[in-house]
Amino acid sequence: MQQRIREEQTTKTSHYKKPKSSSSPRPSGRSGKPTSSKKKKQTAELDPNLFIKKAAKKEDVAYTASRKIADLPVHPDLVANLIKKGFEYPTEIQDKSIEALIDRRDLMGIAQTGTGKTGAFLIPLIDGLIGHKPEHQVLVVVPTRELAVQVEMEFKSITKGLNLFCSCFIGGVNLNRDLNELRRKSHIVIGTPGRLIDLGRQRALNFDFFDTLVLDEFDRLLDMGFQKDIQRMVKAMGHREHTILFSATEEKGQKQLIEELLEDPVAIRVSNGSTTGDNIDQEIIRVGEGQNKLEMLVGMLQQPEFEKVLVFAETKRGVSGLYKKLKNLNFKVEQIHGDKSQNYRLNALNAFKAGKIKILLATDVAARGLDITEVSHVINYQAPRSMDAYIHRIGRTGRAGKSGKAYTFVN
Repeated sequence: MQQRIREEQTTKTSHYKKPKSSSSPRPSGRSGKPTSSKKKKQTAELDPNLFIKKAAKKEDVAYTASRKIADLPVHPDLVANLIKKGFEYPTEIQDKSIEALIDRRDLMGIAQTGTGKTGAFLIPLIDGLIGHKPEHQVLVVVPTRELAVQVEMEFKSITKGLNLFCSCFIGGVNLNRDLNELRRKSHIVIGTPGRLIDLGRQRALNFDFFDTLVLDEFDRLLDMGFQKDIQRMVKAMGHREHTILFSATEEKGQKQLIEELLEDPVAIRVSNGSTTGDNIDQEIIRVGEGQNKLEMLVGMLQQPEFEKVLVFAETKRGVSGLYKKLKNLNFKVEQIHGDKSQNYRLNALNAFKAGKIKILLATDVAARGLDITEVSHVINYQAPRSMDAYIHRIGRTGRAGKSGKAYTFVN
């Protein structure tokens, strides 16, 4: 069972709410709050054969959009910003959901990681905010700090010159910074559940001022034990009119909460029946008796084609130990996990994105939502405990229609 994690601790807003109108290389969690930081014993391992799959041919998985970005039914200034960012066509999830969200329909969107879910909700919501004061407010809840920062950056990048503002509240950030931030009005508030709930408890953030709720990476929010926090926020949103859920997976255990949150929703699924990335080659590395797992990993990392590699381990201790060993071998490597400060994690992530380091080691804190371009390989140094975790780990490569490779070490 995946260990459930709780976002760290954490703070009057003047927000106004308007009335409702095959061959391997041979180198030489659940609902409710977390109750314990102890790792529970794994009762069963996943079948290693689940980690083997050849990438489909690109022509088999390509999606042809029904229109160009220039033809989207949104404000021309927003279209201009999207084109400046180099977007020519919407992704499938964007193409299929934008009208429903412009019409303020509740929506449940299921799409594999890396398919543009963030843009799918930001573009129509931003369109509805242009020209308005921060009255029609949006609350975006995400499971991890890194994803919150990423959504904030994406919002800022496509709203240049539009006079729209957002705020981001996450654990690991100084409380006074949040209090200062809450003194100014924002159209969109982005945050992780723990910090948002703490701000609400201190009467610094009033959930009643939000009429639109977005739950991004919904399945991960539940896995990390945030169901009660979500329900608490929803109960406090007395003027909620519009709810959007985006997720990469869909499980029966989510059904009851989804029915509680959504009213006559539009359901969009663009996974094409696949449980893992169609354009990712997936193989296993078998570690036989007497073989040195670290030496096998080092042999892989020394190969030139391993240009930008994300390596996953199950625990913070596992990541730290591997970091020290690779650092001693003079690899350009960094690490991110829950014990690292927010500044450290962001600096490590930015260094990896910029190509200053070749290898990023991480726990599953990096398995969701992070948009890192050109990741050549994902390596599961320790196999994940669930298929969902596996799907999201390998989803860091093979993004935006590009190919990628994923390897999983198994005994």
